[in-house]
Amino acid sequence: MAMRKREDEVFPNAAGIDIGASSHWVAVPRHLAEAAGDEPIREVGAMTDDLNALARWLVSLGVDAVAVESTGVYWIPVFEVLEQHGLKVWLVDARQMKYVPGRKSDVQDCQWLQKLMSLGLLRAAWRPSAEVCVLRAVARQRETLITEQASWVQRMQKALVQMNIQLTEVITDVMGQTGQAIIRDIVAGERDAKVLVRHRHRRVKASEADIIKALTGNWREEHLFVLKQALGVYDDIGRHLAECDAKLEALLDERVAAKVDLGPAPRAGSKSRAEHDIRQRLADWAGVDLTRINGLGVTVVMKLLTEIGPDLTRFASVKHFCSWLGLCPGTKISGGKVLSSGTKRSASRARQALKMAAQSLCRSESALGAFYRRLCSRMDKPRANTATAHKLARMVYFMLTRGEAFVDQGQQRYEEMQRQRNIAALKRRAAALGYQINPMEAVA
Repeated sequence: MAMRKREDEVFPNAAGIDIGASSHWVAVPRHLAEAAGDEPIREVGAMTDDLNALARWLVSLGVDAVAVESTGVYWIPVFEVLEQHGLKVWLVDARQMKYVPGRKSDVQDCQWLQKLMSLGLLRAAWRPSAEVCVLRAVARQRETLITEQASWVQRMQKALVQMNIQLTEVITDVMGQTGQAIIRDIVAGERDAKVLVRHRHRRVKASEADIIKALTGNWREEHLFVLKQALGVYDDIGRHLAECDAKLEALLDERVAAKVDLGPAPRAGSKSRAEHDIRQRLADWAGVDLTRINGLGVTVVMKLLTEIGPDLTRFASVKHFCSWLGLCPGTKISGGKVLSSGTKRSASRARQALKMAAQSLCRSESALGAFYRRLCSRMDKPRANTATAHKLARMVYFMLTRGEAFVDQGQQRYEEMQRQRNIAALKRRAAALGYQINPMEAVA
């Protein structure tokens, strides 16, 4: 490697670690290794004892900053062990160091990472605090369980269709009160449609005759077996979901216990009461009620807070926050020509939650709903969705950092303000062309 001047280094005592599945390669500054009589490059194992030995070795050499490549999930134990030993760890995106000079190998990767870190050419990725990571792990597990449960509902529907039980044609939600009662009765051994129709709820629009016709099918033993198995897995996942919900509520109570008096435990009641309790817990934890923003329901706010946490002081400004989410336009310019201005690709769950919230504003009679519909008239819906999600992200940032309350101006006020802006723009354009615009009433 080429020699460099020590005065050009920003982190002269920085180390670089190339993460692997079964072992990791570590590169430390040569002057620190020579002073201790060690080699500047070392391969360490992935076991916990190996990682603790690595951390003690780095501390003994005087390393004060470590750059860790974000490879899959293998970096997480390395990151946590090094942090526990008091080292400053930077999680680095692999795209920042993909062009390694010369032939690429694990040894050259860790050397190149250490060199870029020492020169200050890397940027650390943002990771929430430890308490947010605990909530995030449980919330992601809950989301995975919901996805799995939905897939088993589809398997039940498939088994019913194979027996020509057209339950989905007469009931909107197969796993609602009526649908679940009918399916469980079928699994229990009931085949008479006139008996099964007794589970019909009074709010179901389909008549009893239509439901009886839909429940008259070709009962096959193999499909009934599949239906029973799918229902059993659905119930098992439901029990695990209940455990996740209880764990999330307990963790939220721990987070807000130091801020406010929680009062007595919530009473068991309806679904709306439980949703209100979760909404209150989230508001106490964040310090503001994000659900007041149009389009942000309890589910979206839960996902946002468990992904990013209530503390956004790590971001220098709202622009940095929106850029991290991947919701702001890109700036790829060469020779004064804009090559691309599209948003970057991102798998951020917070970004996906904001885009889903923006899509729900299509029928909202609010200022945000009018804003989304106005953008849809000017551009395609995906771009309008991204722009509206960008606006929602800015509101979330300002509410969490400044403690500002959200006040909906209403659709009529927004449309009137937009009308005044359009009139002012027309007047400026007419004045530039040497004309003057007057209202029709004044002309009459």
